[in-house]
Amino acid sequence: MSDPVLSIRDLTVEIPTRGGLLRPVDQVSYDIAKGEILGVVGESGAGKSMAGNAVIGLLNRPAKITGGEIWLNGTRIDKLQGENMRRLRGKDIGMVFQDPLTSLNPLLTIGDQLTETMLQHLSITQTEARKRAIAALEEVGIPAASERLDSYPHEFSGGMRQRVVIALALCAEPSLIIADEPTTALDVSVQAQIIALLKRLCRDRGTAVMLITHDMGVIAETADRVAVMYAGRLAELGPVREVITAPEHPYTDGLMGSTPLASKGLKRLRQIPGSMPRLTAMPTGCAFHPRCPKAQDICRHDPRPRRDGGRAACHFPITHSAEETA
Repeated sequence: MSDPVLSIRDLTVEIPTRGGLLRPVDQVSYDIAKGEILGVVGESGAGKSMAGNAVIGLLNRPAKITGGEIWLNGTRIDKLQGENMRRLRGKDIGMVFQDPLTSLNPLLTIGDQLTETMLQHLSITQTEARKRAIAALEEVGIPAASERLDSYPHEFSGGMRQRVVIALALCAEPSLIIADEPTTALDVSVQAQIIALLKRLCRDRGTAVMLITHDMGVIAETADRVAVMYAGRLAELGPVREVITAPEHPYTDGLMGSTPLASKGLKRLRQIPGSMPRLTAMPTGCAFHPRCPKAQDICRHDPRPRRDGGRAACHFPITHSAEETA
């Protein structure tokens, strides 16, 4: 991939505790190109949201980046702090959270919040900011945008509020959007609308999107590539169609088998035995080996596997026939 918008290289996040260092993100690497949607998927606690927060500089103390690099449009940003990072947020990186009410000020109108963001990051007048705010609401599908501009967040439905948050994330024309579970709290029909909206905006604007979710259905409908995370580590990375139809990592295979999306008509969904290890009790070698049906001694005792140019970080990746990958 040439000149990615976002490039993460061996990103490591650690949390110091009385019992030692916890590592919720452990040497994670991936790129996102212009106009691409990368889906980051995994169970709760896999580290996907922590990686997103590290990119935008919103790690809660005492968590901190202790290794690796984060590059945005060719500029290293993981060392930025204070005002330098605040200027980056909104202007170069937009954020869409799971609960839109956490992103919207209940005491300000939607118009005030949109114009304030644009005036902070763009060299425009108040009048121009208001015109752009109306256009932004129209772009994300808010009906009667010029009238709703003076409404407060509580006057919108959940789906409409999420549209407003997307407009807020895009209004300063960022090159990267981090969307953390943007459809989880919404009805299925509204989820489909938000997914279609993200895809259209990504295509029309050329914005790079990091879509963080636990829902493989959302990934299948939205993403171009998918990064599967497990226990803070990157298990598999590749084109979404290939990963879904022919997963190479045993964890990805189990994850797909436990969802209706890929159950292939089976009467019962497959279940991955056991549970994800706690950060305080990480196994040696591959973090998945206690649950893996293909685990051997090398998985338990040798340094954990890396992708090394392949899709899966696994000593014994699953192989598929040409018919399965076609």
